Amino acid sequence: MSDLRFEDVTVEYGATRAVDGVSLTVPAGEVVGLVGESGSGKSTLARAAVGLAPVAGGRITLAGAPVPSRGRHRPLQMVFQDPYSSLDPRMSIGESIAEAIPPGSSRAARKAEVERLLELVHLDPARAGARPSELSGGQRQRVALARALAGRPAVVIADEITSALDVSIQGAVLNLVRELQRELGLSMLFISHNLAVVRYVATHVAVMRDGRIVEEGPTAEVLARPDHDYTRELLAAVPGRHHETRSPR
Repeated sequence: MSDLRFEDVTVEYGATRAVDGVSLTVPAGEVVGLVGESGSGKSTLARAAVGLAPVAGGRITLAGAPVPSRGRHRPLQMVFQDPYSSLDPRMSIGESIAEAIPPGSSRAARKAEVERLLELVHLDPARAGARPSELSGGQRQRVALARALAGRPAVVIADEITSALDVSIQGAVLNLVRELQRELGLSMLFISHNLAVVRYVATHVAVMRDGRIVEEGPTAEVLARPDHDYTRELLAAVPGRHHETRSPR
């Protein structure tokens, strides 16, 4: 169990600074919510953590050491927003999950691990031979979570994993995230534009705007007594919260 730390991280694309000196910690065994509107830089920060975006300044560490971005076993695993493009359509879901299991185990052991992971995300192991096209969006996102867990990561980064799903399915996936955190002591950076979603799954929240963290703290405290105008704007957009946001501390 190790803390994931972003220390004064900057990401630039040409003259555009997408992430501007962000410092944030994901403590071991906790879910940290990172919330902000589209274009705020939150997904870019996630991609930087797994080596998919260039870090122009600062550093990203796990247990005090730089996060490796190469090699078969990667301690950070990412679940992406679109469940329809995150899985190889040519592979069965069992093959996709097995591919992420660290090498060294027998074929029988890998098969048993795939079955265990499917059960963990509440999918029938008998469907291991199914193709992604045979599954619903919610089922595909469960497979993506199982695949991420197959890599035995120290931290899972979930990037808007419910935003492409029907509202009726979102709750089931969020309940699964809470269940996995409780049962596995899962460490997760949970990214969303929706404060209501973050409130449900995260113990700590950071609010991002224009590439910077403008406010962070325990979720209940930040959402009950926000300091920053931008946080209050996000809260005002949550249905049923228009008259609940209190004045700043």
